[in-house]
Amino acid sequence: MASDAELIGCSLAGDDDAFVELVRRHAPAVSAYLVRRAGRGHAEDLLGEVWVAAFVSRASYDQTFPEARPWLFGIARNTLRAHWRTRADVQLNPEMPVLLDPWPEVDERIDGMAALRRAIRDLPPDEREIVLLVAWEQLSVAEAARTLGIPAGTARYRLHRARLALRAAPDLLKTLTEPNAVKEA
Repeated sequence: MASDAELIGCSLAGDDDAFVELVRRHAPAVSAYLVRRAGRGHAEDLLGEVWVAAFVSRASYDQTFPEARPWLFGIARNTLRAHWRTRADVQLNPEMPVLLDPWPEVDERIDGMAALRRAIRDLPPDEREIVLLVAWEQLSVAEAARTLGIPAGTARYRLHRARLALRAAPDLLKTLTEPNAVKEA
């Protein structure tokens, strides 16, 4: 089976089926990423934009990386940021590198315990994003770093800080250690 990098190379050489195979491989993961961050209603439109952007920018893909999923998540992230910037109900904060934060909507859709949702929601955006990429999207820390366009050491540091914050979350430990705490939350 060809690697993602090989498929992108074949696509650049004119093989239309190669890019279709890349889409087939990664559509479920990229779609799930978008649904969790923007909601099912916006995800389908955004997914189309991601594939168009990936096709247009495939020549810039670094083919030394055989797995394209982090690259695709990076494109999806940029597509989401552009989407959030155009929404009238979102306030921009120019001082933050991750400008927009859809967590109020995402929070309603997350299955699981309320304490965990609150603890994740309360993380700083850069730490929250690394946790979500590693935990939800099942990227390695190095792949998450590629997705975010940051050094791997920075990603490891952010993940470490996020884990420390989650361990220190007041209600989270109680929720995880007391069986009836989940029902009360």
